[in-house]
Amino acid sequence: MTESTYPTVTGIILAGGEARRMGGNDKGLIPYVNQPLIAHVIHHLAPQVEQLLINANRNIERYQQFGYPVISDSLSGYQGPLAGMLAGMQMATTDYILTAPCDSPSPSPKLRQRMMESLLSSGKKIAVASDGQRIQPVFSLLHCELAEDLQKYLAAGERKIDRWFKQQGMIEVDFSDQPESFTNFNHPEDLQSPAMSCSVPLLGIAAFSGTGKTTLLTQLIPKLRAAGIRLAVIKHAHHLFDIDQPGKDSYRIREAGASQVLVASRKLLALMQTNENGQKEPLFSDCLARLDLENLDLILVEGFKQEAIPKLELHRASIGKPLMFPEDPNIIAIATDSELAIETQIPVMNLNDLDAILNFINNYIRQYQHD
Repeated sequence: MTESTYPTVTGIILAGGEARRMGGNDKGLIPYVNQPLIAHVIHHLAPQVEQLLINANRNIERYQQFGYPVISDSLSGYQGPLAGMLAGMQMATTDYILTAPCDSPSPSPKLRQRMMESLLSSGKKIAVASDGQRIQPVFSLLHCELAEDLQKYLAAGERKIDRWFKQQGMIEVDFSDQPESFTNFNHPEDLQSPAMSCSVPLLGIAAFSGTGKTTLLTQLIPKLRAAGIRLAVIKHAHHLFDIDQPGKDSYRIREAGASQVLVASRKLLALMQTNENGQKEPLFSDCLARLDLENLDLILVEGFKQEAIPKLELHRASIGKPLMFPEDPNIIAIATDSELAIETQIPVMNLNDLDAILNFINNYIRQYQHD
């Protein structure tokens, strides 16, 4: 245990289960958006902790290739997440362990901070994340002093994680503002992200406001069209908007109570649908379902930054904003107007070189069609 006055934390990625609902496949190694699931977890968790360990009971050599120590349960027979937590406590040289499962690819970037602040203010030794509806016990912050008590609990044949947490006294930490960070995959069909299930290549345009996303799109689209590429754009608006005009027949019909109004002419077809289900934000999957995929070669997406789709990041130094790339494993290329201060293995282009960006997109489409 460290003597530091500032609490230190080892991250433990729990990948030691049997994954019976996944057909016995090792979940951490299953591909998801061009990377193994555990690679996404590492990307989000590693920056938050002093040390990182992977808890696995099979495919040890493959897990070692991610560059972090791999520890196995001291108990045989796949005894559940508590066994992985015990192994982590026994190996850690820090004050606490912070756990996350290998099958939840987007842990909150505030996981350690919020959990630690809540734990220290409570005086307890276990903090458990809550999505606002129920606790998520595999997202926990635990003091390593609990290792001996946990070992006795398991030795007595107990396995229920909730029961042991309650015995020790725990505090629930509210993450109801980030419920998507607990999304996990238990069945093969769960892995069908929009990018994996869509027959047309998706490419997100990721950038902070003021970078020039719309300007770039209006420059790129005519060139893509000239190259024979049929494309659509899905754009997420953060403000209220209306494409109809007061006084027009379609507007009057919608105002009278029609939840969907479809207006069609020889050159244009528009569907206006009122969102009445209480959703705060539109679902990307719903937007995607409304496109005519049969007549598209590419779908560009502006916004929907939380979606696990391949993205091109636009970075302009004068905006004064950091790169998104270190926090988003789905970014596959960067277009910037300055030298990068960090090393990266993904393509980097000049933001002002339209031909280079166009060439990247064309290659991306060809690679998608080849795959």
